[in-house]
Amino acid sequence: MAPTKAVVADDHLALPAGGKNTPLTNTIPISTAQTDIHGLEIWEGTLPIIDLGGLHGPCRSDTIKQLGHACQHYGGFMLKNHGISERLLNGIMSKAREFFHLPEEERMKLYSPDPTSLIRLATGFKDDNQNVFVSRESLKFHCHPVENYVNLWPTNPPSYREVVSEYCVAVKRAEITLLEAVFEGLGMERKSIDQILDNHGQYASLNYYPTCDKSNLGLTFGLRGHTDPTILTMLLPDEVPGLEILQDGDWVPVKPIPNTLIVHVGDVLQGLSNCRYKSLLHRVIVNSEKERLSIASYCYPSNDTQMGPPKELIDDDHPLIYKDYTYEEFYTTMWKQRLPDAARLDSFKVSAA
Repeated sequence: MAPTKAVVADDHLALPAGGKNTPLTNTIPISTAQTDIHGLEIWEGTLPIIDLGGLHGPCRSDTIKQLGHACQHYGGFMLKNHGISERLLNGIMSKAREFFHLPEEERMKLYSPDPTSLIRLATGFKDDNQNVFVSRESLKFHCHPVENYVNLWPTNPPSYREVVSEYCVAVKRAEITLLEAVFEGLGMERKSIDQILDNHGQYASLNYYPTCDKSNLGLTFGLRGHTDPTILTMLLPDEVPGLEILQDGDWVPVKPIPNTLIVHVGDVLQGLSNCRYKSLLHRVIVNSEKERLSIASYCYPSNDTQMGPPKELIDDDHPLIYKDYTYEEFYTTMWKQRLPDAARLDSFKVSAA
């Protein structure tokens, strides 16, 4: 598929939520990976491959540097050896497939147009202004701490709550390990790291992209171009391609790797890093042959967390770009402006930036 020029729209506005040694989970084919000038292994010319297991041994400092390069130059990466078992990855994907194959009247019991709902089913919609259809069905729900929300989740399909709970806890564990390393690589002090991670939340979505008639492919998206209003997004895709990222003005497809997560830098991390790291602009396309599934875990700080860059990230070479603001202020402004990308942060720039 040839890359196409960027189209960005406003259909991805998300809702905020109030490690041990990791075993090998997959092996990346050598023939499909290259090495860039920073020594990063790049998957088919798109995103770097980061081994989370490298944080638990003598390679920790090198792995932290790799994370920094990936966040700075690519806005995301493929994460292997994340400690989530293949059994659990297959289990959550299976439950998502079972849920979206339930009768429509069963799924629609969870439908809500209210983005503040603690759990809701969102469906596709027509954008009459741009004459395009966004074809995605998504079950969105809070999930950290699990015990506060699990009773709101569906009981059909069977074992849904058990499998989804186990996955959310496992991906949160990997997320914390990853975030601490990312913040350490930025040079943040421990108290700054603890402030951001204190009482932070987790929000997840199971996403279903149905097949599309060939005659409508040119007017149909799974999701239009957007960045995520998160610290990080941890995405588990199935084997069907569909995710595309913006590189040098072109949309480039990201081929999935089995048992590997795709991690996006979000707008919040862009702000916290004083623009050292840039959030990843991405979209989803549909196809006429196979349905596609993905599971996303979104990491947010608590509402009262100060989001301005910590003082240790400000110096003569890195002047202050964003003023102090809370995540609640960011979230409120985001919904008022309904911007689809990191331009959400422009309201919080200092006057001289």
